[in-house]
Formats: sequence, C-alpha cells, structure tokens
Amino acid sequence: MIDDRRLAPLIAIIGADGSGKTTLAKDLAAEIAHERPAEYVYLGLGSGPIGHKIATLPLVGPMFAARIEKRAGRTRDPKDKIPGTLTALVVYLFSRKRAARFEAMMDLRRSGTVVITDRYPQVEVAGFYDGPGLSAARAEGHLVRWLAAREARLYHRMVQHQPTLVLRLNIDADTALARKPEHGRALVERKIEVTPRLTFGGAPIAEIDATMDYAEERALARRLIDQALVDA
Repeated sequence: MIDDRRLAPLIAIIGADGSGKTTLAKDLAAEIAHERPAEYVYLGLGSGPIGHKIATLPLVGPMFAARIEKRAGRTRDPKDKIPGTLTALVVYLFSRKRAARFEAMMDLRRSGTVVITDRYPQVEVAGFYDGPGLSAARAEGHLVRWLAAREARLYHRMVQHQPTLVLRLNIDADTALARKPEHGRALVERKIEVTPRLTFGGAPIAEIDATMDYAEERALARRLIDQALVDA
C-alpha cells in the first residue's frame, strides 16, 4: 500500500445497486464543503447510462442494448470466455476512463480537498462490482490477453491507495430492487452477497444499514466521517 496520510482524507461509499450510494455521497460532500474543501467523485464505470441511452434508440435500440448486456454478462462468468476483441476493447476503455477519474480524484486530495467517492475500485472480486472487467472470464487471443493484462495493472495501481474510511451500505435485494427496478435481480443479489467480503486492502470499514430512515443514515454517516477526519 502507498502511504497517503499526507493527503486529504478519502471517504469511499460502497454498496450494491439501490443502496443509496450516490445520494448519500453527494449530500455528505455538499454538507462538508460548507466547512472545508470537499468534493463528490463518481468512480463507477459509467456504462449504465450509455446502455440506457442505447435502449431508447428507435427500433434497433432495445435489440442492441440486450446484445451488449448479454456480451458484458459473459465477461463476469469465470466459466465463459471474453466474447471477442471488440467487447474486450470496450471494457478496457471504460476501465481507462475510470482510472482517469481516479487520478483526477487523487489530484483533489493532493490539493487538500476531502473526497467522498461513490464506489471504489477493488481487485478481490473480478468481473463486476468495480473490479477488473477482463479478469473473470477466460482471455483468449493475443490482443484480448494483452488488454486484460493492461486492465489488471490499472486496477492494481488504483487499489494501492487505501481509503481513509469505507462506508459500507448494506441492503436486501427486495428493498434494492424496489428503488432500482430496472436492475436485474440476479446481479443485484450477487453484489449483495459479495459486499461483506470486500476488504479494500484492510481499510477501516464502517457498516451502515441502508434500509434505515435516510435522515438517520445520513447523520450516522456524518458522525463516522467526522471521527475519521479527526483521526486522519
């Protein structure tokens, strides 16, 4: 791990889809910004909005969106292979985009800005949940293997920077899907199953019940962050 204690604190908010990461991260960053420099940073892939936009295209949109999702799903399956160079290249480019956002986030920390992130990269579970997308399914062919290796290096560099505090939002599948009905149950359930297993390299982790009243959840998160800022 890289010693980042000389930098401004980094608070990472993680949890399955529907746990409320984005709302909580934005609200906390705005609140803290009244007292000291603080910013919200999104560290997801950003592929979801693109898929939704494709699905809205006249006539061909839903068909293309379904095809893309099917091919992306294969990269998450350790028993399958990455379905072709084009798919590997798209996944790799999204990861490069995430790495660029990560470096911009590190620049904020170097400037003295407290960062609240929505999601955080990890290497403990490949293929999904902010892990390397090309490290779960088999990489066949020279170019696909090269892209997978390059992407893996990106993630291993990012996770060398440990969050000051991780707020882990825990939620059940029914509540999550009631909030985000457009998400598939199988993937949401997989993320909920994986959530407790993520350690982020031994970073301090605080557990939060994401089904509680939001005002109480936000107040609890703020108390945990305030303590982390004192200790940092």
